Amino acid sequence: MSGSSSGTSPGDSGDDDRDRSDERAGSPQTPSPEPSPTASDSDDVTIEDDGVIRWFLKTNDETVMVTRDVLSSVAIVAVVALLLFGVSGIWPPLVAVESGSMEPNMYRGDLIFVVEEDRFVGDNAIEGTGVVTLERGQETDYTKFGNPGDVIVFRPNGNPARTPVIHRAHFWVDEGENWVDTKASEEIVGDATCQEVPNCPAPYAGFVTKGDHNLGYDQTGGGANTNIVKPEWITGKAQYRIPWLGHVRLAVDDLLGGILVPPSSSSQLADTQPEPAPMTPAGPASGFESNGELAGIAGVAGGSIALAAGRYRP
Repeated sequence: MSGSSSGTSPGDSGDDDRDRSDERAGSPQTPSPEPSPTASDSDDVTIEDDGVIRWFLKTNDETVMVTRDVLSSVAIVAVVALLLFGVSGIWPPLVAVESGSMEPNMYRGDLIFVVEEDRFVGDNAIEGTGVVTLERGQETDYTKFGNPGDVIVFRPNGNPARTPVIHRAHFWVDEGENWVDTKASEEIVGDATCQEVPNCPAPYAGFVTKGDHNLGYDQTGGGANTNIVKPEWITGKAQYRIPWLGHVRLAVDDLLGGILVPPSSSSQLADTQPEPAPMTPAGPASGFESNGELAGIAGVAGGSIALAAGRYRP
C-alpha cells in the first residue's frame, strides 16, 4: 500500500531560501550617511584664495568674529545717529538733563530729543523765531512737556563756554519794555518793581525764561541766572523725553569728562544751582561743551546712542 507523504521536501526548502536571498540581493541598499564637515572644512576661506573682504566676512576666527560684531554695532548706532540728525538738524540731537529745575516734566537723567528752532513750529510762534512762548501757548492750547509753550535750549548770556540750559520760554519782551509790570506773573515776581529786578527795563528784545520747578525767572537772578535770551543764543527746542536713559550719558561724562577735558573753575561756577527740588537734587556743573563731543564719540564706539547725547542743564 502506497502512502502519500505530507510536509515539505528538503528540496523545496532550499528553493525558498534561494528566492529570499535573491530578493535581498535585488533590493536597493540604504546609503550610509556621509561624514559631517568638520570645523576646519567650514573655515577653509583664506586671504590668498578669497581676498581680504570675503575672508573677513566668512572666517570663523574668534578675534575677527568679535571685531565684526563690534563694527556691526557701531554701524547701526551711526545710522541711527545720522537719522536723528537728519530729523533734528542739530548735533547732538539728544541731550541728558543734569538737574531737577524742570520737574515734574523733566527729571535728572532723562534723555531729551531736540530739534532746530525753526522745525515743528507751533501756532502763534514769535515772529522771526520758531518759538511759541508760554504766554502765546495759553491762547492757542499749544503745550510741550506738560505746560503751554516751547522748552528751549540756550547758552546763558550767549557764552559758548557755559553749559547750555533747557528751560521754558515764558514770554517775549521788546527793548526798553517794563516787563515786570506788563507781562510778569505776580505769583513769580510778587510786589517787586522794575527797578528792583535785573534786566528791567529790557536792555534789548528777547525771551524771559524759567525752569518749571524754579520759583523765579532766569532773568531775575535765579535759575540759570542769565540776561534776556536773544534768539541767536537758542540752539534748539525740546521735542520728546526718554526717561532714565540720560543717566548713561551722565555717568560716562563723570568718568571721562575730567580725564579728557578737565573742567575749568569758570565753567564750574558759570551756572547757579536751580532752586531746591524735593525729589532730585541739582547735578554737578559740567565742563566745556567739547566734553559732550568727546563723550559722544565714546558713545558711538561703545554701541550706545545715549552716549552721543550732550549734557544740558535745566
